Amino acid sequence: MTDKFIELTLGSYIISHGYNAKNKEMMESIASDTFSKKIIPISRIKSVSEKYILTDYVDGRWIYWEYKEDYNELKKLLVSQEC
Repeated sequence: MTDKFIELTLGSYIISHGYNAKNKEMMESIASDTFSKKIIPISRIKSVSEKYILTDYVDGRWIYWEYKEDYNELKKLLVSQEC
């Protein structure tokens, strides 16, 4: 199966590095003053909210990206890409 890709305009993000010994999630926030276009495989997208798109990352990490697109437009685009 060939991955399908989507172009998004992404800004600040939060990396989830997993959990510590006390089961507290270890988060790292990266602030960006600007948004930039990125192309990501749709298969990496785990969920979408009105503010963030959650994707998987390297070594079992997760990234919550802020995105600039309209939620409903993004939803339509993703649904149209389904196999």
